[in-house]
Amino acid sequence: MKNHTITTFILLGLTDDPQLQIPIFVFLFLTYIMSITGNLTVIFLTLVDFHLKTPMYVFLQNFALLEISFTSACIPRYLYNIATGDRSISYHICIIQVFFADVFVVTEFFLLAIMSYDRYVAICKPLHYVTIMSRQVCRRLVLGCWLAGLLIIFPTLSLFVNLKFCDSNVIDYFFCDSSPILKISCSDTWLIEHLVLFCAVLTFITTLLCVVLSYIYIIRTILRFPSAQQRKRAFSTCSSHMIVVSITYGGCIFIYIKPSAKESVAINKGVSLLTTSIAPMLNPFIYTLRNKQVRQAFSDSFKRLHWFQRRKRMFKFRNKTLS
Repeated sequence: MKNHTITTFILLGLTDDPQLQIPIFVFLFLTYIMSITGNLTVIFLTLVDFHLKTPMYVFLQNFALLEISFTSACIPRYLYNIATGDRSISYHICIIQVFFADVFVVTEFFLLAIMSYDRYVAICKPLHYVTIMSRQVCRRLVLGCWLAGLLIIFPTLSLFVNLKFCDSNVIDYFFCDSSPILKISCSDTWLIEHLVLFCAVLTFITTLLCVVLSYIYIIRTILRFPSAQQRKRAFSTCSSHMIVVSITYGGCIFIYIKPSAKESVAINKGVSLLTTSIAPMLNPFIYTLRNKQVRQAFSDSFKRLHWFQRRKRMFKFRNKTLS
């Protein structure tokens, strides 16, 4: 990026009120720790428990990894800015943050679409589920989600190379994002802005269409089940995913459908706080608390850990008595 005058940006953050800095720091720090802990727990359980080796949990494992990556790309830097009082961020670090945050978001949308397709196959074609959603197919689908994120974001971000920043280096946001950066550029950003919007709408519509079609067929199939118990069990396997989809897509809709220009910045900050901090914290609990298999895996892992600790204490006690 050719930038002769500005080498650093200033992030204004969520608010200018100094009295709110400490509560914001504590809130974001706690939600970040809970997000990392919860998603790492999901990854750990899907790795060690043989009951959680089905495609649904393979996708859930990758979704948890994306949540960790996305919140880590945005929150720690802002926590550092609050703790040190230094709101500056170097130009190259800012662009790297934009790249990774956008890649993780786009990849997450495609992964949610794949997860909805997985539920469609499990409910609508249960006899062919093992064949259709084989381990090799799951790996290719996950790889396809990551490649889709890179292919959509990289060409768009490469156009940032020629942007120039003449007067202002103040970004009215709490992390580097493409829209706030384009607002302060003195270059002609018409092409980049429309390309960013096109890629965002393309990703949103494509993945949402897959989700909607999958659940249309899922609901039609479930309603044909003869017993209420079967319908309840089928809906329960999709409920967690539907909640996460609603949060993710709902937040995206609020960002791009703004009530007014004056309120757009404040609303974008609030929605971005939801997607970068609160949602990654809630999603592991949504999947675990509403999923019997995950709860059972957590309980079994806790019991095994307790058993190993007892055996370790008994072994130490026996060694002491023999010595």
